[in-house]
Amino acid sequence: MKERKIIHVDMDAFFASVEQRDHPELRGLPVAVGHDGPRGVVSTASYEARRFGVRSAMPMARAKRMCPQLCIVNGNYDVYKKVSEQVHAIFRDYTDIIEPLSIDEAFLDVTENKHDMTLAVDIAREIRYRIREELNLTASAGVSYNKFLAKIASEVRKPDGLTVIHPKRAADFIANLSIEQFWGVGPRTAKRMHYIGIFTGRDLRRCSLRHLTEVFGKMGQTYYDFARGIDLRPVMTEYVRKSVGCEHTFAEDISSRSAVIIELYHTVMELITRIAKDEFEGRTLTLKVKFSDFTQITRSLTQQKILTAKKDILPLAKQLLKEVSYSTAHPIRLIGLTVSNPSTESPIQKEEPTEGFFEFDDWE
Repeated sequence: MKERKIIHVDMDAFFASVEQRDHPELRGLPVAVGHDGPRGVVSTASYEARRFGVRSAMPMARAKRMCPQLCIVNGNYDVYKKVSEQVHAIFRDYTDIIEPLSIDEAFLDVTENKHDMTLAVDIAREIRYRIREELNLTASAGVSYNKFLAKIASEVRKPDGLTVIHPKRAADFIANLSIEQFWGVGPRTAKRMHYIGIFTGRDLRRCSLRHLTEVFGKMGQTYYDFARGIDLRPVMTEYVRKSVGCEHTFAEDISSRSAVIIELYHTVMELITRIAKDEFEGRTLTLKVKFSDFTQITRSLTQQKILTAKKDILPLAKQLLKEVSYSTAHPIRLIGLTVSNPSTESPIQKEEPTEGFFEFDDWE
């Protein structure tokens, strides 16, 4: 069987980089894209801002404390979407097997490609060059034989970097990864990994499949495979929506039951509108509540019937809310609702450009 050749391309600080490109006065300055208000959140931070500790999803007020000279720009999603389309047009010059992960990153399967190029690294290098020359932006890329490794590789030398993980070098590469670098391992899972003595890919490989599935359920098989460089997922060219949701951050924290119920009702009505617009059919309702101290909880319920109407969703949302404890001492900052489980599924300082290679020369 022919070895697959997968590229993961990730635009560097995408929103902020577009703003710096289009507004020369912002170049070289710490930039955060997002709303500058008491409830504002950083959408994207430039690399100049990241040196001060500013990160995506950080409250804007905190970002300004960390970087008093921060330049805050309200985002223009229409512009970012247009640029993303231009990036994808470059991708399509090489392959039509493209799986977008978000507006600023995608997988490409170039095992068979439009230019009959032998080495995937040459395609990745050309794509990055064209993004720089045609769009005046930078991207980082990872190349390997599956999606798991290609995505990790793209993070190794960001920004503006290229890394290739050769199949013969994959085992050593994975063994030396920290567990936090594994795709699908967030802070909570990492903490559980640490509790059972897993800190690196090497530690993970020593764990039996039985033990991993006992601790992590069906994800145990995924972690077991990843530790061995196994990821058989294809690059999916058709996007299948997994969920529809919305959330509201309040101008002021709320704690009275009447205020919470009113906001929950408004969130339900917006969710119903979005479900209808996307013609989405799902069976699981998830309530997300974020408190004033930025801690958050989620609660979910799954039904046999499709959730599309207020008469079905509102009672479930109220039932989930009963499981949430809040008070004047622990008020609510945000409420969100999501419908998932589609009906088609069963009840988942700017650095210089660098390149890192792991023996790719004879990789075909």
